[in-house]
Amino acid sequence: MHFENSLYSKEFKYLKVGLSFGNFYFCEYFFISEIHQGEHFDWPKVMLVAKEIFKHYGLNAKLGYISNRIYSYSSEPQSWDKIEKKYGIIVASAIVYYNDFTYKNASLEKMFSQKSIKRCMSLDEAIIWMKTLKEFN
Repeated sequence: MHFENSLYSKEFKYLKVGLSFGNFYFCEYFFISEIHQGEHFDWPKVMLVAKEIFKHYGLNAKLGYISNRIYSYSSEPQSWDKIEKKYGIIVASAIVYYNDFTYKNASLEKMFSQKSIKRCMSLDEAIIWMKTLKEFN
């Protein structure tokens, strides 16, 4: 489910940032990515998103990140690790998967990530989990 089609898009105030490779939704305590089909989400693209994040939230923000993987695309998970090591902005991550292939990729990313990553079967599950984190309450 796309974030804009969810009930949460009506509940939360958010800023939508549309880039050529995906849409990003900046909510109060977390942001959601929806990368377009067939994209390669690499370091230069992560840096473009990071610039938008810092412009919106500032350099000292502590955020959750939900990767809403509606479409199939490739990524370089270590790119977000670089951002995290330099700025310490991401306190929690969730990957929403919609098929077995995406679940396996999420499991692989979880193994190599320095931070905990929750795998979720729905966008609702990811948002509910994010809302309950002690860092945001």
